[in-house]
Amino acid sequence: MVLDQFYSGDENGLCFTRQQASGFAKQIADDFNPLHDPDAKLFCVPGDLLFAVTLARHGLSQRMCFTFSGMVGDGIQLRYRAETGDDLSLVDGAGKAYLGIERDGDVTRAPSLIDEFTRRYVEFSGKNFLQVLVPAMNDKGVMINPDRPIVIYQSMSIDLKTLDIAEPSLQLMETRVQVEGKKGDVRMLFCLKSGNHVVGEGEKRMALRGLRPFDEDAMQRLVKTYKGYKTAHSA
Repeated sequence: MVLDQFYSGDENGLCFTRQQASGFAKQIADDFNPLHDPDAKLFCVPGDLLFAVTLARHGLSQRMCFTFSGMVGDGIQLRYRAETGDDLSLVDGAGKAYLGIERDGDVTRAPSLIDEFTRRYVEFSGKNFLQVLVPAMNDKGVMINPDRPIVIYQSMSIDLKTLDIAEPSLQLMETRVQVEGKKGDVRMLFCLKSGNHVVGEGEKRMALRGLRPFDEDAMQRLVKTYKGYKTAHSA
């Protein structure tokens, strides 16, 4: 994966244009969230792109946790700031943090493994809406507002037994959903494999806002809109 085309930066920092961030979402992650469209009024850089750039620059650690604390817009100048131990944060010029990165254990900077591991994760992550969130909302009898869908990427963590990995892949093991009023918390538990062998586990957390009772017709319209947006914007 050639990440250089999806952001601009040097040893002093990095930033993203709308076209770069949107290109990554569509071409690499198969993610057609309207928030990542270049013309979106409320635009944000995909969290998976921040994840990919972090691994490319700082390597893959056995244990990592990415916690998102703000939406990154286009043109914001960012830099990695060292925190306690091996931990990092991604901050702007004023010191505002957008991403916290906890790291522990051995580290690999092998380009081929990092590239393949990143691809497998963002492919898995980009399919979450149709394959995970829609069935989960149906099961819980709730749904996001089809006219103003709000799904927030909160965090992602991985815990690897080893970094001696070949042909990495991810498999969803369980989805847990907690609903409290108009808010929902979704936890996607997955395992990480090297070939056919499980070498670790991970979790992705999403927040749902503006929940309402599930309506099959409204959900189908939302799914149709999402698929139509994907078709219209596929390169």
